[in-house]
Amino acid sequence: MTKSAKVGSIICEELITAAKHDHNILALTSDSRGSASLMPFASQLPDQLVEMGIAEQNSVTVGAGLAHSGKRPFVFSPAAFLTMRSIEQVKVDVTYSDTNVKLIGISGGNSYSVLGNTHHSLQDLAITRALPNLQVYMPADQWQTRGLMQYLAKSDHPAYVRIGKQALPDIYDDTNQAFRGPGKANIVVDNGNDVALVAAGETVQIAVEAANKLAKQGIHAKVVDLVSVKPLDTALLNQIADQVGLVTTIEEHTVYGGLGSAVAETLAIRGDTKIDIVGFPDEPAIAGSQAEVFEHYGIDAQNIATRVIKCLDN
Repeated sequence: MTKSAKVGSIICEELITAAKHDHNILALTSDSRGSASLMPFASQLPDQLVEMGIAEQNSVTVGAGLAHSGKRPFVFSPAAFLTMRSIEQVKVDVTYSDTNVKLIGISGGNSYSVLGNTHHSLQDLAITRALPNLQVYMPADQWQTRGLMQYLAKSDHPAYVRIGKQALPDIYDDTNQAFRGPGKANIVVDNGNDVALVAAGETVQIAVEAANKLAKQGIHAKVVDLVSVKPLDTALLNQIADQVGLVTTIEEHTVYGGLGSAVAETLAIRGDTKIDIVGFPDEPAIAGSQAEVFEHYGIDAQNIATRVIKCLDN
């Protein structure tokens, strides 16, 4: 039976393990230790947690200062605030000087759903992947999260990690196959060469479900888990483009500047690849549960399968 786990809890577990071996690892929160699932970290390693209060900009700047002092800070904050309110600090204090700060954007995408557009982070990939020196990741399950965190705990490069609130079913069986390093994507379903469904984070499971629905209609799909939105696995994307008739990207993000745009930027130069980008349109997102919002915008398995069939017919 497929297990599921909340990515935030897995991040906390891995961070505790790493921080017990390396006392330079610190967690900084902006009054968000509860929503970031960091209560066990605070309980076990209180001297390695810095509570900044509701001050996201200060959290990033203090994190950068600590990094320059030899510490290895992980800054946790809701993604909507970390990549909007704090973006100047991220740009100037972290990426400009290639400073080793890990930015963990919790409750990303449409996770806060009914709290409205002030709390949505549907533009964070467009912003963060445009900043120099900043790696950008979206883990798809607990195993990938564990592998990613083990890498980040040792890496000296700044990074942004976007996670959601939902418990995610297992896509992988172990960390080695789940996370293979920066710029490495994974093919998680390979039913054939009609279409490649490219996703990252929470939409990987949606892509898998869509592939299963397409298989029942006689359409053979691959599912590609990007995980590393920046750097991008351009080699694998070009390999897949050589094989399939359609590349459909699926993201919990505006269709401008995100995962779909990154894939299109890579493949457009070929001039021979049909690409369809599934995501949020250029409008404020409606209010509702995450599932309701996804269905409304066609970011669910059935709507994606139907859209793929139409694209292939055309």
